[in-house]
Amino acid sequence: MNKLRFNLEDISQIIIGSFALCVPISFSQEAWEIAKTLPNLNLFLLILLTLFFLGFYSYQSIFQTNIKKRIPIFIFRIFIAYFITIIVVGLTLLALDKLPLLTDAYLAIKRVIIISMPASIGAIIVDSLDKE
Repeated sequence: MNKLRFNLEDISQIIIGSFALCVPISFSQEAWEIAKTLPNLNLFLLILLTLFFLGFYSYQSIFQTNIKKRIPIFIFRIFIAYFITIIVVGLTLLALDKLPLLTDAYLAIKRVIIISMPASIGAIIVDSLDKE
């Protein structure tokens, strides 16, 4: 598929895909608790793994290994998918009263990062389903 644009349909697919996987994980006490003990190095590794898997899947599926002339949109698509996922996860945790931004912002950020890994994979997969 020759996807050179990023439009509202893509945004809605990323939102739905990330929401579909973030909801069951956001209700999990294990996800809330792991954020309390996860060391910074592991948190950073989780971010890198997330970006790597988003990039790898996008490269293989959305761009079908053809990114030579589309590197900026390729990179943009990875980061926008992760950014939108972070917002969706944050709003979901906020709705569940599990995002302690005012009392423990660092814990809140860690929870968002942890839950964003699987949610972002769901987001990019749903985004790739509309190939023509």
